[in-house]
Amino acid sequence: MPELTVEAPPRRIPRYQLETGLSRLTPAERAARGKTARAVAPRTSHAVFEPATDRPDPIALLEEQAASRVPELVPVRWGRMLVSPFSYYRGAALPMASDLATTPVSGLAVQACGDAHLSNFGIFGSAERRLVFDVNDFDETLPGPWEWDVKRLAASLEVAARDNEFSAKQRRDIVTAAVARYRLAMRGFAEQTNLAVWYAHADVDRFRADLDAQMTRRGRRTVDQSIAKARTRDSMQEVAKLTRVVDGRPRILSDPPLLVPVTELIPADADRAAFTALLGSLVAGYRRTLETDRRFLLEQYQVCDMARKVVGVGSVGTRCWIALLLGRDTADPLFLQVKEAERSVLSRFMGASKYHNQGQRVVAGQRLMQAASDIFLGWQRIQAGLDGKARDFYVRQLRDWKFSLDIAGMLPKGMRAYGEVCGWTLARAHARSGDRIAIAAYLGGSDVFDKAIAQFAGAYADQNERDYLSLVDAAAAGRITAEQGL
Repeated sequence: MPELTVEAPPRRIPRYQLETGLSRLTPAERAARGKTARAVAPRTSHAVFEPATDRPDPIALLEEQAASRVPELVPVRWGRMLVSPFSYYRGAALPMASDLATTPVSGLAVQACGDAHLSNFGIFGSAERRLVFDVNDFDETLPGPWEWDVKRLAASLEVAARDNEFSAKQRRDIVTAAVARYRLAMRGFAEQTNLAVWYAHADVDRFRADLDAQMTRRGRRTVDQSIAKARTRDSMQEVAKLTRVVDGRPRILSDPPLLVPVTELIPADADRAAFTALLGSLVAGYRRTLETDRRFLLEQYQVCDMARKVVGVGSVGTRCWIALLLGRDTADPLFLQVKEAERSVLSRFMGASKYHNQGQRVVAGQRLMQAASDIFLGWQRIQAGLDGKARDFYVRQLRDWKFSLDIAGMLPKGMRAYGEVCGWTLARAHARSGDRIAIAAYLGGSDVFDKAIAQFAGAYADQNERDYLSLVDAAAAGRITAEQGL
């Protein structure tokens, strides 16, 4: 296919806000807005990615992020990012946001995920005990351009497909199919009522059906095994993995630096009881952010133990705690994850969040984008933590049937099917908060946008590989210290 050779129009990024007055416009007026936006940012212009001459050093941006993180954990983050170009990509949301700030946008706002790569989608349990497929990471969520999430997802598919050594044609087919699914889903949502869009979700039956026709027998068996495994991932399983019994009570194991009980982090000359009470108050204080029924449920549990736990790739070094709570007895556990929330990587380009508490920003964005959110999802601010500084956190269950598919083990047909499910899911998330009629009109009925994004994904994957090699060089030169294998 010949490459598109258009120039991206110069632009200035506005501060994005979600629109609340769409009901005053007719569907025809909203569609006209989308068509008009093509003049601002032609669909073919999205094919372009050319690094700016004054492009910030991506390693410097990542070092800037690391400055506010737990110092002894930063080498773990570098080590995890060094595993492959895809692992680097997962941790490089800020450099990509900086790059996306130079690309064209239509000006139509949604609640953006901010880090919509394919590993940030997965399976988890709803309050009704259904397994659903959805976006599952919202650390960077903020109102912003819908195109940025689409490009982040598309480029992640291209990068992951390269890691899996797929051919250029296979990669292009995977990316184009995912973007086409986003476009077609958005056009479908544009025809639906507000309530129909709000209630739309992808349960495992739909997820399985979408994957079934395109996968081999081996692939279908892998998906079935993954779905069955998801149902076993709960607090009881985590208790068995992460605790041992001491004096008849479960206590969290020590496995530094990845898992460190709070008692090991408190200075020897400090008032340990006071520190333990402080961290316990984090859980107690966040209850006020829950709905009344969920608050009542949580009040039937007591904090038993807490520990710092390393999670993910991009999040490594942020302060992430797990709290073990017990209900009626030791056979009634609840594990909560208490995760630090910093400013979104989008904020320096989109403007600050309207929420002063960054945990509340994450929770509000997650509730807008997800079809079904964790019943214990809430937020809290600690005025003086272990380091004496104020920190914002959001809270959710550590395990609630959560499971992500193995990207590295996917074959081309499987990744294509998976990418299409991700594309549908992202469109549904955007349709809840943005002007889905305008976005659908902008996208149109042809594959012009799909092809443009596929071309962008290839160009950005090339840039990602160069940036990954820069990280490798930085580690070799001693600029950064990486601890691998953790």
